[in-house]
Amino acid sequence: MRGPLDSEALHEALVTSGSPWRGLDVHAELGSTNAEAAALGEPWRVITADHQSAGRGRLGRSWEDTPQTSIAVSVLLPAPATGVGWMPLVTGLAVSRAVAETAGVHTGVKWPNDVLVEEDDWRKVCGVLCEVHPAGVVVGFGVNVDQTRQELPVETATSLRLCGAEGVRREDLIASCLRHLAGLHADLLAGGGAREAVHTAYRAACRTLGMVVDVTAGDRVQQVQALNIDDEGRLLVHGESGEYAVAAGDVVHVRPVVPPQP
Repeated sequence: MRGPLDSEALHEALVTSGSPWRGLDVHAELGSTNAEAAALGEPWRVITADHQSAGRGRLGRSWEDTPQTSIAVSVLLPAPATGVGWMPLVTGLAVSRAVAETAGVHTGVKWPNDVLVEEDDWRKVCGVLCEVHPAGVVVGFGVNVDQTRQELPVETATSLRLCGAEGVRREDLIASCLRHLAGLHADLLAGGGAREAVHTAYRAACRTLGMVVDVTAGDRVQQVQALNIDDEGRLLVHGESGEYAVAAGDVVHVRPVVPPQP
């Protein structure tokens, strides 16, 4: 059922003893939650809105969502000393776990910033946008919750409703996403074995690995095999020129790699 976010319930769930979240702003409408978080510059403050009129994605893309049908959340987090490229990956993993936990669907991540759901042919249910800030990294994510097919911007997108998970409370989903994000972020900053465990978990959840993919960088599209994620969060691929790392770019899954027959 559509309705405004319950700010009191969210505050009670997030701003508690032992939680890193220090404040919460719930807006009826914002141009961009990422822009608001960047302008405030307050680490660990949660910004969310019922409606984004100028939401921003990677590569300068923008969109406007349908009010009260999704979650749009941005937070400013401390940056890790190394491997800042892992921030969008860790965020995607956190959202993937939260969506599975809250909606009971099967999820996976697509490098570098999407969450996919098996119940609707592995369409995209979430996008992530991370932006470097003088005080750390602004982490933004949006999840489609209650949209119909007609309300989604592209054919490759889906919503939890379309995946058979109707009635998901957006407050519960936001709280779950931020709980998982806080834990994974802490492990990433801790380094050592904790950081390696996060890297291993992401690689296990990443559907991009083992696929033949089209990588768009600038005006060039290259079809390559996705091999691994390196310690900087880059996608390691094999193409015509051998193995190399991709730091940024659009990725389209083409097909699984078929192993050679004996």
